[in-house]
Amino acid sequence: MRFMILVKATAASEAGEMPEASLIAAMGAYHEQLAQAGVLLDATGLQPTSKGWRIRYSGGKRTFVDGPFAETKELIAGYTLIQVRSREEAMEWARRFPAPFGEHADGEIEVRQLFELDDFEPGPEVESLRKLEAQRR
Repeated sequence: MRFMILVKATAASEAGEMPEASLIAAMGAYHEQLAQAGVLLDATGLQPTSKGWRIRYSGGKRTFVDGPFAETKELIAGYTLIQVRSREEAMEWARRFPAPFGEHADGEIEVRQLFELDDFEPGPEVESLRKLEAQRR
């Protein structure tokens, strides 16, 4: 089972403020524990939305919108992707996640399970995706 731990953005992260050394050390130690346990798949912070864009799909058309985006509570500042045996194990790792902007700063993480190909009805489309996944490994 794969889970993504999403770090919600704040006004500070959207302003491009870099974390303090102590937070980088805490995140490094946490991710080292994940790696040693064999559950870490990927982890990184994201640049502010001022360096990104969105593509909206409506009525068969695509519209490109440059960042920044105003509503920080809907934005993601970073993520950690883990693969564990159960939802309970994912919850245990999430409970240990360091406060994302420091122990005394407001912050929020969200944890979401990823879809696996086995979650979909079998068919040629799913088999095609399985082949692509096997090629990546």
